[in-house]
Amino acid sequence: MIEKHIVLEDIDPVVFYGVGNAHLQMIRALYPKLRIVARDNVMRVLGDEEQMAAFEENTEKMRQHVLKFNSLKEEDILDIIKGKRTKDEVPDGVVCYTMSGRAIKARSENQQRLIDAHFSNDMIFAVGPAGTGKTYLSIALAVKALKEKTVKKIILSRPAVEAGEKLGFLPGDMKDKIDPYLQPLYDALEDMLPQVKLQDMMEKHVIQIAPLAFMRGRTLSDAVVILDEAQNTTPAQLRMFLTRMGWNTKMIVTGDTSQIDLPKTQKSGLIEALHILSNVEGISVVRLDQKDIVRHKLVTRIVNAYESFDKERNNENINNNESINKD
Repeated sequence: MIEKHIVLEDIDPVVFYGVGNAHLQMIRALYPKLRIVARDNVMRVLGDEEQMAAFEENTEKMRQHVLKFNSLKEEDILDIIKGKRTKDEVPDGVVCYTMSGRAIKARSENQQRLIDAHFSNDMIFAVGPAGTGKTYLSIALAVKALKEKTVKKIILSRPAVEAGEKLGFLPGDMKDKIDPYLQPLYDALEDMLPQVKLQDMMEKHVIQIAPLAFMRGRTLSDAVVILDEAQNTTPAQLRMFLTRMGWNTKMIVTGDTSQIDLPKTQKSGLIEALHILSNVEGISVVRLDQKDIVRHKLVTRIVNAYESFDKERNNENINNNESINKD
């Protein structure tokens, strides 16, 4: 009789054990010669040596299944333990899976262009209106790369541009002041990674979230680096950010040129970069539009209404300027 401790690394143990430990009870029934005690992500196993070897092998297969699909069903457990074939490859077109087991994949032609561009270029600019999935898909691609160990870390950044409140007026230390600006990035990560694992990765700096101002002087290597809301960078800030790129690094820059929060006298770094870098080899520009919006259908109507309003206002300004020049 032997005893072993098996650690369920990189996965949510709740998914592995099942609701009310239903999966764990099934596994115990399938290995009657073993005594299995689970606490958090560690299983203490005591019993027959022969069954122990089979248990270790199949537990690793189940762990790999959860790691890939963020789900585990009773039929998956039975297929693995009985040696039947179970799905072990992520289907074509799927980037990764959410914690609820939903497949994250392109939902429009331009979203697929973004995914394809990520695999064929080292730097991508994803530009489009709100709700087109720019940030969410970018983070999904970064999580996929981290899980597949093609990179060692994910670095996420956003310019801390105020909209009504100054950073100094917000309570707390620097992290507390910055967090509100980064909440959309946290939300996406929490949708794709177990909460405990995400917290551990952030503590170990495997996932780093920092404001753009903290990037100066760094060289970012072996990473997927995402700059969100890049329309609110100045030309100098974006130039500084882009030149942080190191070896084995991919950069994704997302932004919406219709939502610039900079002072009217300040030029957007994103608009300048798109003009300067659009024909540079190794850089891809993916433009998304209203057809790619995946939020509530009202978001599409709101975007269209504002675009129509902006066009009318621009036409009025042009007409007014022409009238002034004639006078």
